[in-house]
Amino acid sequence: MADDSNRSVRLLFRPKQLNKGSDPGIHYWLIGSPFLPPITIVSILRCINTIPSSSSPDLRKESDDLLTLIPKGFQLIGALASGDDTDARAAIDAARQLRNFLYGGGKVEEPPLIGAVSDLDSGDLRFFVSESGNAKSGIELVTSIIQEQHPEKFLWENGCMLRCELPIKLPIYYPLKTPSDVEKAYVKATGAVIAKLRDPQAVYMLEALSKACPDQPRPAIVRGAQLDFHTDLSKTKPLAKSDEGFDASSLSCSYFSINNKTAFSIENADIIQVSVLFNSLGPSSASAAPIAEYLPVLEEARLVVVDIKLDVLCYSSRDLPLKHAVSRLIIPGLIDQLNIMQNFMLPSLLVQHPQLRPYHFSPPGILHPITVFYELSFGETEMKQVEFRKSLHFKLGLPYDRPLLRIANALDFSKLKNGGSASLQKGSALLRDVHIGIPSSGVTGGTLSLVQGSYEYHHYLQDGFNDSGWGCAYRSLQTIISWFRLQNYSSIEVPSHREIQQSLVEIGDKDPSFIGSREWIGAIELSFVLDKLLGVTCKVINVRSGAELPEKCRELALHFETQSTPIMIGGGVLAYTLLGVDYNDASGDCAFLILDPHYTGTDDLKKVVNGGWCGWKKAVDNKGKNFFLHDKFYNLLLPQRPNMV
Repeated sequence: MADDSNRSVRLLFRPKQLNKGSDPGIHYWLIGSPFLPPITIVSILRCINTIPSSSSPDLRKESDDLLTLIPKGFQLIGALASGDDTDARAAIDAARQLRNFLYGGGKVEEPPLIGAVSDLDSGDLRFFVSESGNAKSGIELVTSIIQEQHPEKFLWENGCMLRCELPIKLPIYYPLKTPSDVEKAYVKATGAVIAKLRDPQAVYMLEALSKACPDQPRPAIVRGAQLDFHTDLSKTKPLAKSDEGFDASSLSCSYFSINNKTAFSIENADIIQVSVLFNSLGPSSASAAPIAEYLPVLEEARLVVVDIKLDVLCYSSRDLPLKHAVSRLIIPGLIDQLNIMQNFMLPSLLVQHPQLRPYHFSPPGILHPITVFYELSFGETEMKQVEFRKSLHFKLGLPYDRPLLRIANALDFSKLKNGGSASLQKGSALLRDVHIGIPSSGVTGGTLSLVQGSYEYHHYLQDGFNDSGWGCAYRSLQTIISWFRLQNYSSIEVPSHREIQQSLVEIGDKDPSFIGSREWIGAIELSFVLDKLLGVTCKVINVRSGAELPEKCRELALHFETQSTPIMIGGGVLAYTLLGVDYNDASGDCAFLILDPHYTGTDDLKKVVNGGWCGWKKAVDNKGKNFFLHDKFYNLLLPQRPNMV
């Protein structure tokens, strides 16, 4: 790296992510990595905690937030303020103080810190850097700004992730006379786990998470005695790639890397799975008979078993030695999560039995993964959880109308073990998005308005269930629910006919005899089920005759442009799923993209498309035949996209 590298700032985020015209003060924290060039800004996270009656950040609360969100391997490297150049020093000072909360102070030499200033009117950015992190050091204007054109490639080409899952059951005994002693017992139990993690006899096994590669490198072993807990990650020297044995003392993370990558993202990154083996693999120095020790309890006590699941995700360079990856990333990450859970659980341990779980997400606009802890005792829709997610959306600069940080949208690493993607794609093996590639509608000069996002095609006779002649509306409802599920608005399974009927009985719309019947349902019943199972509201359009449906094309087009959900059309004894319209506003010519649930064949895409079970339908075809019956009224169910987080 050139000597003037410290005088250049490399941006992996896009400055357009910033809000212009903000009030003066600290507004963003700058996130980098010790494995990247010294002044590389990977992401920006909004400062959301301020001291009451002051515009100053509440550094204690901010440190609690960032310690949870930012994976090991990324770190705070600066702050951004709105104002003029004189505010750069305040930004650097705030970043230095926050680093002390996050990582502790007292080091002789701190890394350089960045103070960025955003003009109050134009939003233009200027960057200043401290010669070192020392509070007395001067600051210097950075004149060279490098906007990385391929930030994901820059980040993941030479980097990888490490993941460690560690379920723990903490047995805690406390005297009934003094229940407050449970806190001391919990702290002691946590300390014992931390001591085991650092024990020289502890063994860590590392292996590639994905099993898709045929030439899979064999697992590597790091023993506790090899670990160095004081290494500066930014100064570690690369190790040569080696294949010698299971002992990882001479191996770096590149041992598990897949070369010749064509895609660069979190989902395609090399991921190393780390497993903790508390039992020593070494031979016993002396043989001995088993010993049972009896320790009588001196007073009446109670046992509480705290069920904890640690799940740590870290970023590392490929050149980092595996032993340093364990000692400086994995173990500190596990310890941080233990302490986070301890601080959260202690106040209500005996009353509520909290269920705190970590989840990892890859939200749009954020290059690195984030980790979120959810308390699941009352579910995801409990208002405290909703408000918590709103605050996370604000900190990360995410929109408020989609559930990007719900558990249904978390990274699913279990799929990587079989060569899949970590992106969570829920659903079954049914056909999806069957309208893609359908020929044009034949409307001259029309404007296409289509469903957005994925759905599953549900139709007659699927799942070995004979609903021919009566279940078309049920199947349309299943298709609609699959859309909400695949867009991660809900994590519920697509309900069966019986479960749909059960829902209508539970809300009092139907009598108990309805369950197991072959009774038809319509748009109103579908709206009741969507409201009960998903909390989704619906708009209903009524037309007196199928001849009036073309008059609704402008309204239907607006629905697909704004809500983008599938529509159910019910008329007479038939129900269809509407996926889009092609509408010429001037001539009034239009066509409807119909997904027909009356199909009874196998899930063969060619059969579905060639048979016209998914295709464009004119209200009146070229032979003069009406697709929508003129002697029947129709109800159209328009599910509304939830405005939710």
